[in-house]
Amino acid sequence: MNRCRNPAHPHCTVWVLPGDAMCAHGHAQPEAEAVAAPVAVALPAAAGLPSSFDAIAALRSRRNTDISPRPVERTVHLQRPQLHISGFDPRAAGGRQAIRLELRGMPMDCAPEVRMLVRSALRLHGGESYGFQRTSRGDWRPLFLEFSSRGLEHGQYRIEVELHSRHPHAQDAGRTWTCSPVILVPRQDASLGEIHQTFLATHKNVRVTADDAGIARVNAPGGGRIDIDVNARNASIAQLNLDGGSGKIDLGMSTIAWDEDLIEIDMPVAAALHPCPASAGCLVHAEADSATQRHVRLFALDECVLGRFETIAPEAELLLAHHGEAGMEYGGLTRRLSGRHAIIRRSRHGFEIEDVSRFGLLLDGVWPGKHMPVQLRLGMKIELTASIKGIVTLEVTAVMAHAVVLHRLDAGARAECFYVMAPDCMPGVRTPQQPSSMPRAAALPLLFHRDGGFWQIDRSSGRETPLAPEAGLGRLQPSGLGIGARFVAQAYPEAQAGPRGGDAYRSHVLTAELNA
Repeated sequence: MNRCRNPAHPHCTVWVLPGDAMCAHGHAQPEAEAVAAPVAVALPAAAGLPSSFDAIAALRSRRNTDISPRPVERTVHLQRPQLHISGFDPRAAGGRQAIRLELRGMPMDCAPEVRMLVRSALRLHGGESYGFQRTSRGDWRPLFLEFSSRGLEHGQYRIEVELHSRHPHAQDAGRTWTCSPVILVPRQDASLGEIHQTFLATHKNVRVTADDAGIARVNAPGGGRIDIDVNARNASIAQLNLDGGSGKIDLGMSTIAWDEDLIEIDMPVAAALHPCPASAGCLVHAEADSATQRHVRLFALDECVLGRFETIAPEAELLLAHHGEAGMEYGGLTRRLSGRHAIIRRSRHGFEIEDVSRFGLLLDGVWPGKHMPVQLRLGMKIELTASIKGIVTLEVTAVMAHAVVLHRLDAGARAECFYVMAPDCMPGVRTPQQPSSMPRAAALPLLFHRDGGFWQIDRSSGRETPLAPEAGLGRLQPSGLGIGARFVAQAYPEAQAGPRGGDAYRSHVLTAELNA
C-alpha cells in the first residue's frame, strides 16, 4: 500500500491500495502505471512481491536517484543596460526640477566617457549635451538634468535620449543607445489625488510599501507617537495623511523613480581605414591671397575648447591669440584670454557655444551668462572677451549639419580661419531656401571627418578624397585650395618645436614683441 500521493495535499496520511484512482478522502492519485514502473525497476528481479514498506522505500530512492543526477538548468540573467531616473516630483508644476540620471548594466567595453544628447519640449537649463564618466570602481558618475515646465500646457512630455560610446583612438563608429522617458506636467491647481490618477493606471491600497507603479495611502488620525516607514519605489507614489496629530512629526517621502531600458542601435562598420588618422589638422597655403587664409585649421572633436594660445601645455584645442598691426602678439592682450575660454559642441539642433571663462564672451554684443549654452547662428559675432573688446572677434560664416566655420574679423583675418566638425558625421543636404554659408566660407572646400581622418568631397561630382600629407591637393583647386596648399596632421604646425618650425615661430614672436 502507498500513502496519498496527491501533490496538492501533502499532509494527507491515508493509505491507498495500488491501482486506486483516489484515496478515501477523494484526492486524485497519479496513474498506477507511472508509479509501478519505477518500483519494478528499483527492486531486484528475485525479490518477489514486495511489502508496502519496501515499495515506499524503493519509490523514494528512485525519485532521489532520478532527481539528483539531473543537471540543474541555471538561467543566467544578464543585466540589461538601463537609465535609472530618480528624484522626479510631479507636484512641482511650472517650477524648476532636477532629476538624477544613472547608468546601470552598461557593458564593460564602453568608452570611459559616454556622451548623452537629450531633446525635449521642456525647457532644459543645462543644454542638450552631457557626459557620463566612469569611476575607478567601474560604475558611472550620475548626472542631473535640470528643466522647467513654466508656461507649458499640462500633459505628458517626452525626453529623447541618445547615448554615444566611442573610444578616442578607435577606428569604428562606436555604440549608440536610445530611450524615451515620459515626464508628467500636471496642472498647477491639481491635487495630489488627481496626480495619482493621471500618472498611474492602477491603485494598490494594501500596503505601506509601494512598488511597481503602486500607491500606498496611510491615514493616521488621532494623537500619540506614531512611527511610520513609507517607501515608494519604481514609479510608485505614497500618500500619508495625519489628521489631528500632535507633537513633532518626522516625515520622509521618497520621490518617483523608475528604470528606462536602453535600446542599442547598430552602427555601420567602417569599410576602410583612413590613410592619415587625425582629429586635428591644418590646410596651409604657401601663397595666400586676399580671398584665402594662410591657415585653415581643422578640428573633429565632440567638444572643441577655445582658449589662450600657449606653446607649452595648452589647455584648449582651438588656440587664439590677439593680432596687432605687426602680427600675432604672444603677450599683451592675449593674456586676457582664459586657458579654457569657451566650448563648441554639437547638439541636436546644430552647434552651440558655452562660456566657461573668467573674462566672459559676447554673442552679438550680449553676454549669454556663464555655463549657458547658446545655439550658433549664421552671421553671429563672437567677441572674446566681455570685459575688453577687440582682443579676438570671430564670425560664424557657415553652419552645416556636420560642421561650423569661424572666420576672424580682427587683424588676424588673413592669418587663419577655423573648421570645427563633428567626428564621423557626413554633410547633410543643402537647400537653397536656407543658406548655410556666407561667401567667405563658400570658397572653402567641403570637408568632413570619417574613419578617423579628414575627407574632401567635390560639390559637383560627389567624389571623396582623403586628406593626407603625401597626397597632392592641386586637384582640389576648384573647391578653393590652390596648387601651393598642403595638408598637415596638426592644427598648429608653425608652433611645433623643431629645427625649422620652432625657430620660425620664436623669431616671429620676438619680432612681434619688439614691435609692440
